[in-house]
Amino acid sequence: MGAFLDKPKTEKYNSRGEGKGLRYGLSSMQGWRVEMEDAHTAVLGLPAPGMTEWSFFAVYDGHAGSRVANYCSKHLLDHIIGASLGTGGAQGLQGTQTGSDSSTSDPPPSAPPAVEAVKTGIRTGFLRIDEHMRSFSDLRNGMDRSGSTAVGILLSPDHLFFINCGDSRAVLYRNSHVCFSTLDHKPCNPREKERIQNAGGSVMIQRVNGSLAVSRALGDYDYKSVDGKGPTEQLVSPEPEVFEMVRAPEQDQFVVLACDGIWDVMSNEELCEFVRSRLEVSDDLERVCNEVVDTCLHKGSRDNMSVVLVCLPNAPKVSEEAVRKDAELNKYLESRVEEMLSRSAEEGVPDLVTVMRNLTADSVPNLPPGGGLASKRSVIEAVYNRLNPHREEDGNGGELDDPW
Repeated sequence: MGAFLDKPKTEKYNSRGEGKGLRYGLSSMQGWRVEMEDAHTAVLGLPAPGMTEWSFFAVYDGHAGSRVANYCSKHLLDHIIGASLGTGGAQGLQGTQTGSDSSTSDPPPSAPPAVEAVKTGIRTGFLRIDEHMRSFSDLRNGMDRSGSTAVGILLSPDHLFFINCGDSRAVLYRNSHVCFSTLDHKPCNPREKERIQNAGGSVMIQRVNGSLAVSRALGDYDYKSVDGKGPTEQLVSPEPEVFEMVRAPEQDQFVVLACDGIWDVMSNEELCEFVRSRLEVSDDLERVCNEVVDTCLHKGSRDNMSVVLVCLPNAPKVSEEAVRKDAELNKYLESRVEEMLSRSAEEGVPDLVTVMRNLTADSVPNLPPGGGLASKRSVIEAVYNRLNPHREEDGNGGELDDPW
């Protein structure tokens, strides 16, 4: 199947953590792709003076290999911190949050960095790690042509710094609606297209030189060798966009970071409403992230999938009513599957795809917003397998290639 497997790999990597006033969960799945090229970072409390109450989360979506994504997941934060607190930075990083006057005396080493210094440090950190990786022999000689997008959030006690380079995406759910989303860097975007053309390239079939689907990324050195152009003027730029927002503790609920394997099949609003509905049913953030990944697989995503959910203190809480309604929905679906299979004894047992299509035609009420019937596929499949234990799997291993 070319770049795809005959059967998706559905094993997941999960992690969770709590601290610094946050809770997070994450889930990643290889899916239909022949290789897992995603990576991620989750750090509660940064190992830097004045930043021990800060946290950092990121998702990296690799392409043409996983080398760049994996390296960035381990080292990008170090480059950002080093750039923010490096040479000449200790004095320039003080002031706005501490009220100190750096022109009269050296600030204490524990003072937190100022907003503009952080934004500059993030940008510099990206450029530095991109230049550093260029020296790796396999990347330099073209033996490895991998690249990676990067989307992240740096949280201080007072601010949210959203970071994006490529077409992964971060969204903030505030006051029960999507308040902010990063902007995807696609070659067709006018500003991106202008840079590509100024570097002697072209945009064909919505790709850089008809090949690469993103206009900003780390790595991808085949697209960063135009003489006379700086690193941010190349066909593909490693420069991130950084968006700073003041935290609103009474309104901020959660942040979602995800690669395009998630966003290909769910909009910002759909994903956030689905996450909200799941948080009202379970406070297990790994479980919620697993449900996101499974739902996207069943909605038809063919890519690697990774999602990081960061819950802020005002995140939705488990509701007894929501738990009851979810249990009732599961029971209803189970009974409908039992009914369909019992009625089909004479005609032969329908396959799982047929069962799902029949349920879709039922217009099942009270399905999770944004997730729909796809989010309940595991419930449906469990009762189907229980009632039909000796069924023969279809050609794709029982997985639903076609989302009905």
